[in-house]
Amino acid sequence: MARHSPFPRKRHDHVRCVADALARAEAVCAADAGRLTPLRRRILELVWSSHRPIGAYAILQQLARERSGAAPPTVYRSLNFLLERGLIHRIRSLNAFVGCSGVGAAHASQFLICRNCGTAAELMDESIARALDARAAGLRFVTQRQTVEIEGLCHDCRRT
Repeated sequence: MARHSPFPRKRHDHVRCVADALARAEAVCAADAGRLTPLRRRILELVWSSHRPIGAYAILQQLARERSGAAPPTVYRSLNFLLERGLIHRIRSLNAFVGCSGVGAAHASQFLICRNCGTAAELMDESIARALDARAAGLRFVTQRQTVEIEGLCHDCRRT
């Protein structure tokens, strides 16, 4: 049985990938009366500019090249806005952000992070989330947020 890889194919349509993420963001913001300002939209575009997690200061540096007045608090407020709406995820081990391939609702995520090329792939595997919740419950622990980060090598990097 062939399995679909969560990692983007080398020749995937990244322009469409970003356009789909922006369309989802517009819909999520319209549904909760949040405003996807031009700055928030641009930050989301920068997060989605590749499938590699990007840090807040890399976002700030890019914004500073494009417009004056970009400041860390503004970037962090925008990132928090996007996080709260489930449009991006924070990869804590890298202190960086990656686009959410889900539909904007809060969900448990598992990330495969290639330590060679830096690409991160989101799994969103409910069976993994349920297994972790069940094990935690067996220890009388209630999970409130669940993000699993797994480092290794993606298929392309393993071949080189």
